[in-house]
Amino acid sequence: MPAELTGKRIAILLTDGFEQIELTEPRHALDQAGAETHLVSAKADVRGFHHDQAGDEFQVDVPLSKAKADDYDGLLLPGGVMNPDSLRIDEKAIALIQAFVDAGKPIAAICHGPWPLIETGVVKGRRMTSWLSLRTDLKNAGAEWVDEAVVVDRGLVTSRNPDDIPAFNRKMIEEFGEGNHGPGLSKKARSGHEVMTP
Repeated sequence: MPAELTGKRIAILLTDGFEQIELTEPRHALDQAGAETHLVSAKADVRGFHHDQAGDEFQVDVPLSKAKADDYDGLLLPGGVMNPDSLRIDEKAIALIQAFVDAGKPIAAICHGPWPLIETGVVKGRRMTSWLSLRTDLKNAGAEWVDEAVVVDRGLVTSRNPDDIPAFNRKMIEEFGEGNHGPGLSKKARSGHEVMTP
């Protein structure tokens, strides 16, 4: 894969309980594309899971308290159940996500990863996908939920599950490479969306 993201810095926001492959595979793809990736968390170390089995520990690069959207070109939100469920009630985590939203910076979220996005209002009017159990939550928040491998809507990339990672990675890299989608991403009603199947 060509180094499409050389010079780009990507924040990966997470806490304990993320689906490990939804961190490791997208992060590897970003690194291979030339990006500099930082794990951001309120914890010093975070533990992944393989479905319901504990996985590996990963050292955090940047404390959540010191992370600023201004320092990054994009945001990755891995899934897993516990991880986004904890993030969506963490005020500092939501504030960081909101800063990416307000700046119009691209965001990629897979599986349960879109859950915290509901708190920012960015999902309203967006075409999105996710793990099936989030469908009603996203619809209730105003999203148009579809069952597709990867969906791109104005800089927001979403996928359903680990099987979608190859398609997710391709579109994530493309959107991060395109860069800023304009300020007020959650408020600006711009037409157009893109859907891709495997």
